[in-house]
Amino acid sequence: MTTIHITCGEGVAAALGAALREANRAGRVITLHDDLTVGPLRHADESANDRIAFWQRVGAAAEPVLRGEAAMFDALAEGDDPVVVWHTHDAADQLALRRVCYRLRLAPQRLNEVRLSADDSAAARIAARVDDAAPISVLRITRLALEWQEARYANGETRRWRDNTFTSGTYAELDALILDIVDAACDEWLSPARIGAALPSMGAGFTVCEPVVLWRLRELGANGGLRVRDDLHAARAPGEPSAHADAAVGHAISAAHLFLPR
Repeated sequence: MTTIHITCGEGVAAALGAALREANRAGRVITLHDDLTVGPLRHADESANDRIAFWQRVGAAAEPVLRGEAAMFDALAEGDDPVVVWHTHDAADQLALRRVCYRLRLAPQRLNEVRLSADDSAAARIAARVDDAAPISVLRITRLALEWQEARYANGETRRWRDNTFTSGTYAELDALILDIVDAACDEWLSPARIGAALPSMGAGFTVCEPVVLWRLRELGANGGLRVRDDLHAARAPGEPSAHADAAVGHAISAAHLFLPR
């Protein structure tokens, strides 16, 4: 049998693949692309359509990626190879872990995990963790699968991870945090990368990927809440009517941008 390693970041996947080759070990590394912290989840396990429609709304050409991911989950459930989920304490990783546990809840003996710290993305650290895969207990798999179902049925616009608990949020709450960050910059133009990096420390409760930041900047720019330059750098527009807000230029975002930042 071939061990299947599931990760939520390209950096971890690349380092893990290199470590397996260096150790001359067989193994298949799968990177999950869909950032489950945002968008609808209610029908995520039955069809990829809602997730595809959401990412199209965001501006990401994600259909081939998400259809391939849905097919992967179906094949995973039908197989019998052992599975190792590599995850950090990040909200997206924790949702992915719960989704895998839900899909494999009827074959708990296949499930293993490696718990990574925020500093474990370096190649040397990943290589040192290859032997750390540990079985997930049946009781914990059951609990994680139920938590995935709860997140699906709550179907919030965003999902925060605090105190080992998921809570639902809204795009309006995310927009308010973006405006707070831009306000604090005192009319300095901020890039999407700087805004995205500041959001977790402002209380977002999840790592906001770049396509979502760009999408919310476009929405805020269109509503007059921000002045948005053609390169999508943003500054606050206090008191300005929407007619005076600079037009945001829609940028095509490739599927590769769906990778979670690590």
